[in-house]
Amino acid sequence: VQLQASGGGLVQTGGSLRLSCAPSGGTFDYWSIGWFRQAPGKEREFVATISWPGTKIYYANAVKGRFTISRDNGKSTVYLQMNSLKPEDTAVYYCATSRVLNGATASSEYPYWGQGTQVTVSS
Repeated sequence: VQLQASGGGLVQTGGSLRLSCAPSGGTFDYWSIGWFRQAPGKEREFVATISWPGTKIYYANAVKGRFTISRDNGKSTVYLQMNSLKPEDTAVYYCATSRVLNGATASSEYPYWGQGTQVTVSS
């Protein structure tokens, strides 16, 4: 499964962005989807995951209440709505797919990854 992540950019503190993730060929049917991020000099960290078909959602504590993950199964697209952005949210954001249908927080559960999209939050 090849994934395309998009929607990153430069935004001021307190602003919003919406990231999208879609497969290039195929569908997201029977895959849970996760978002991860990696800031310069830091390890990749879990952000959010949504189960198949979307009944279970988990967030990292750092983004809970500010980010919302959702999926449109008809369009095979997963979204990450990011509000109240902070400079510490600056990172490359990656989407990934997992056969753990209830969603997973460990990157090792995700065999397929997109190329990443840069999110930069200026102070």
